[in-house]
Amino acid sequence: MILAILQARMSSSRLPQKVLKPILGKPMLLHEVERLRRSKFIDKLIIATSTDASDDPIAALGKENNVEVFHGNLEDVLDRYYCCAARYSPDHVVRVTGDCPVIDWRIVDRAVKQHLHDENDYTSLSPQYPDGLDTEVIRFAALKEAWENAVLPSEREHVTPYIRNNADKFRIGRVPADADRSAMRWTVDELRDFTFISKIYEELYPQNADFSTEDILSLLAQHADWLQINAGIVRNEGLLKSLAEDKAFAVENNDEQYAKII
Repeated sequence: MILAILQARMSSSRLPQKVLKPILGKPMLLHEVERLRRSKFIDKLIIATSTDASDDPIAALGKENNVEVFHGNLEDVLDRYYCCAARYSPDHVVRVTGDCPVIDWRIVDRAVKQHLHDENDYTSLSPQYPDGLDTEVIRFAALKEAWENAVLPSEREHVTPYIRNNADKFRIGRVPADADRSAMRWTVDELRDFTFISKIYEELYPQNADFSTEDILSLLAQHADWLQINAGIVRNEGLLKSLAEDKAFAVENNDEQYAKII
């Protein structure tokens, strides 16, 4: 069984409540759910949010749209992911985040297919993909090992760094990109991102709700100026913040093992 876990919360520091901001009258998170539901490999899709009362609207959205919602730890996202996955005992878990409303199920399936073919423990996309197509595929046994052993703040908050930090223990793969588009930002962390994504939806969605990555690239080739709307925002800013916390953690614990990783 392949279980997709879509993490989402209302308390985003840079753009609070972003996952429920409407695009063409529909919450951003619901657009992402609908895109993921087209996958040919995902057997089940769960929204994983927190037990905090602020996330109750996400649970309500799931109930209204026949999407199961799991409530777990707000800060320890690795714990939330593992406890969610353990309830269903999948063979593999697909990790996706609620700030990627143009995620392409075709690329998700490409990652899953490669993961299964290569018998990987962990598979991710090349960083040359646009930021916002983020897909990680994890063998459940590897997720469990991470949950049992991860200690660093970044490893608990971002789910998969423990696996990447211990590449000698896991079989790791990466889906190659056909071109370097790492400068393109298709995720939503700030209001400028939301403005950019809204323009894409307004142009493509009415004609084809299942628009693809190639459709977006063709559109941007005609409107290159749109790329300036959210240009200059640091990629993976949240992870960089957690890595800074890792350094403080290593100093506080005076542990050479953590210092080596950082």
